[in-house]
Amino acid sequence: MKMRVSSVQYHLHTIASFDEFRAQVEHYVKTAQEFGTEFLLFPEFFTTQLLSIPNAAGTANGIETLPGYTGAYRELFVRLARETGMYIVAGTHVLERDGFLYNTAHLFSPDGSIGEQPKLHITPTEVTEWNVRGGDSFQVFQTPKGTIAVLTCYDIEFPEIVRMAKARGADVIFCPSCTDDRHGFHRVRYTSHARAVENQVYVVTAGTVGSLPTVDFMRLNYGQSAILSPNDIPFPPAGVLAEGVVNDDMIVTADLDLSLLYEVRERGSVTTWRDRRTDLYTDWE
Repeated sequence: MKMRVSSVQYHLHTIASFDEFRAQVEHYVKTAQEFGTEFLLFPEFFTTQLLSIPNAAGTANGIETLPGYTGAYRELFVRLARETGMYIVAGTHVLERDGFLYNTAHLFSPDGSIGEQPKLHITPTEVTEWNVRGGDSFQVFQTPKGTIAVLTCYDIEFPEIVRMAKARGADVIFCPSCTDDRHGFHRVRYTSHARAVENQVYVVTAGTVGSLPTVDFMRLNYGQSAILSPNDIPFPPAGVLAEGVVNDDMIVTADLDLSLLYEVRERGSVTTWRDRRTDLYTDWE
């Protein structure tokens, strides 16, 4: 009933090759392994670092070239999940399907399997500047440690989809995120707290830090990873199990006790999931 989770505040900076990207990823994974991590979360759009690798003209590539790294990205994380025995939510990576781009979260399991969850709610910038489309399907993932869901950044700002995740059995919501200023960061952070309280679940967030000066719309990042709980005894009063230092390159780690969720759902100071007024409004059963 317990799982140890870690979340990466991934430092974006200009690189010269995929080998540099691989080395940075391996650094975070090996660090998490030293902490005994079972579930590791990377941020949204962290693979845009690959766009900073200069092309033949000596400039950064556009977002449409990112799917070209899909094979190498998957090979890297399949190997790392197998070697470490960790479940790795490897942030999001942009996939191309039928001529359209999809911002897609990936779950790499120790057995070598890969789960995909496209981002469902797409921001105006993703639509107008990068021509990204939203996914049309949602799933939860069963693991030996518990049922999880992956909802990316803007997704967490919509209470309906997290209600659906909880109704399908998810006790932990992993939320990879990428925000460039404090407004965007706090939208994701505040709504993550709200979703944890409403549904009596854990929410794990990860953010990008640093900058990619040559990559459009990734020039600045404002991030902080956090591991959040419901606001009730026996959890911390502020509902924060762990959080990083804003904009620092680091990993945060905490243990999640799923039995405590079941306890507060039955006997908490408030029982928000049980007390839904489904006679007054439509909700997920």
